[in-house]
Amino acid sequence: MKPAAARGLLLSSLCLALCCRGGARGSPTRLRVYHWRGGVGSWLSTSHWFIRVCDLGAPWVTLLSCHLPPEHGFEERQKISDNHEWKKLIMVHHWPVTVCKEVEKDCRDPPDYWTIHGLWPDRAEECNGSWPFNFEEIKDLLPEMKMYWPDVIHPLNHSHFWKHEWEKHGTCAAQLDALNSQKKYFGGSLGLYEKLELNSILQKLGIKPSINYYQISDIKDALASMYGVVPKVQCLPPKQGEEVQTIGQIELCFTKDLRLRNCTEPGELGESGRAWGPGLEVCEDGPAFYPPPPQSAR
Repeated sequence: MKPAAARGLLLSSLCLALCCRGGARGSPTRLRVYHWRGGVGSWLSTSHWFIRVCDLGAPWVTLLSCHLPPEHGFEERQKISDNHEWKKLIMVHHWPVTVCKEVEKDCRDPPDYWTIHGLWPDRAEECNGSWPFNFEEIKDLLPEMKMYWPDVIHPLNHSHFWKHEWEKHGTCAAQLDALNSQKKYFGGSLGLYEKLELNSILQKLGIKPSINYYQISDIKDALASMYGVVPKVQCLPPKQGEEVQTIGQIELCFTKDLRLRNCTEPGELGESGRAWGPGLEVCEDGPAFYPPPPQSAR
């Protein structure tokens, strides 16, 4: 081996050792190699990796990167693997009366207003298993969380629902600076919910829970006229003995810079028939039941 090559190999090994030094004991590491015309000995961060810059005696330097464990700090916990790319955020509201029907459970006094199901990146789930839910980080949000993001099915144990939403969806949304902590994710979701004012908008449009049926196309057109974008409405299909589908969820979608956008653009691969939730489907055009809360049903 030529002396220059041997020197390069030795320095590469040393650099990798420095890069991964202090990593999780016994945990596997992953390596990437880059070239960079920059400073030597510094750490560079990307959305996925932390990188050590090493001088190999060339006009450029070689960057060796390794996957670092969660205990190395806040930013490192945001690493997102390559197969978790997404394009839009979906703000999912669900109608508590339908949630109770969906799981065939008699819920105790479900809210009579639309609540948050979640804020979900499309096509990405469970992006970072090493970033667990921490209840302490959202303690000051609890009054709003219990009001607008309750666990309708388990009203005495909201935190299990929030834990699920964070680990499945929040760890992916954390790619965005605006949502890159648990407090930002839940606080940001509450902010979008309040900004959208879906409950007030539906009231203004005259779309209220009723024993009379609505046309799905009328609901979508009315919401599009208010928000300027096309939403997605999801329903429970009619069960045996029922005449029509039941409205269950309304989605409004956002770009990565948190601007409203159509939930499906022309030419974009749609999710026809797919809905987020057991039993739900994208509503078919036609009549639908928007069920009143039990105490107000007539």
